[in-house]
Amino acid sequence: MSSLRFGTFLAPLHATGEHPAVALQRDLELVEHLDRLGYDEVWIGEHHSAGHEIVGTPEIFIAAAAERTRRIRLGTGVTSVPYHNPLWVAERMVLLDHLTRGRTMFGAGPGSLPTDGAMLGLTPTDTRELLEVNLDIILRLLAGESVTERTATHNLVDARLQYGPFTQPCFDITVAAVASPTGPRLAGRHGVGLMSIGATLTKDGFDALAHHWNVVEERAAAHGRPAPSRSSWRLVGAMHIAETREQAIRDVEFGIEEWFRYFQKVAAFPQMVVEGGNVREMIDFINEGGFGVIGTPEDACRQVERLVAQSGGFGAMLLQAHDWANPAATLRSYELLAQRVFPHFQGGPATFAAATTAAKERAMGSRDEHFTKHADAIAHMTEKYQKEVVETGA
Repeated sequence: MSSLRFGTFLAPLHATGEHPAVALQRDLELVEHLDRLGYDEVWIGEHHSAGHEIVGTPEIFIAAAAERTRRIRLGTGVTSVPYHNPLWVAERMVLLDHLTRGRTMFGAGPGSLPTDGAMLGLTPTDTRELLEVNLDIILRLLAGESVTERTATHNLVDARLQYGPFTQPCFDITVAAVASPTGPRLAGRHGVGLMSIGATLTKDGFDALAHHWNVVEERAAAHGRPAPSRSSWRLVGAMHIAETREQAIRDVEFGIEEWFRYFQKVAAFPQMVVEGGNVREMIDFINEGGFGVIGTPEDACRQVERLVAQSGGFGAMLLQAHDWANPAATLRSYELLAQRVFPHFQGGPATFAAATTAAKERAMGSRDEHFTKHADAIAHMTEKYQKEVVETGA
């Protein structure tokens, strides 16, 4: 892992009762902020029920965000593939790839909210089976094939794309993983990336990280292909940082309870087990179980180092977007991460942090010598000036 990428996983997840237009505007402004700070990527989710995660079409959000940003890459995080005709999924992603001139990424998943699939008459088992079928069709279409196939929900007859991706041979593709082996199996089978959304927030998720990639490698070998590069593996984790731990704790008292209650009482995620009856217990749960960080940049660095060690290496750290803190404190947290955490994990063998620290130490080691020489130079020029004044009589 020579240089770790950083980004955010923007479900988004907001408190109910807020005006959607205001919340969505804030999400777009966050993406602009991340672009200015040098974040590498942002992934936008797809959800249709439960009132908290309010983007129903990540492709539309990406199109709006692309016009406001310059370099950050924008991915569907994730497209709920079983809900859609696979032909139109491929078409929409190719269009976005051209509109963004290669900044688009495609994330595929079964759909996380059972209440979404239920409106289409699909069970969680149905959606996982359809993900496997539809993803295979999407990848064949993106490769330029003509597809004739009937699925449980759609019929494709000599289906093909009008034109191929802007990015050659194709934009980044990744499959989501939470608890089941569905994502790692498909990543290995098709040679695409993996996004471990449950990297730290599922029961036993932290300890299962290395196993996720073992499944990828085993399935790749079973299908006679090399495993994807670990640089295509993205881990999602939750953080909020401030200048001090005390400040970070005060910050998250603003909204962390709403976030916990969503997973405890609203979303039917048996794999997303979060514990805490009050705000103090919730903060302790995040900090004491390896699940995340509410603290300082140094705490965040240690968390990323633990994830690197536990996983064996990965390509991108995605911060799970949340409203634990108010908007101003949230933006400051992202800024501190860019200023104080990124340098420890970027820049190759000699990281930016190590390089600038070494430059400081070199300057300190020779400071006294150079201080004297500098003072001598000032004295020399002062004396020279005084001589000129005497000689010219001015």
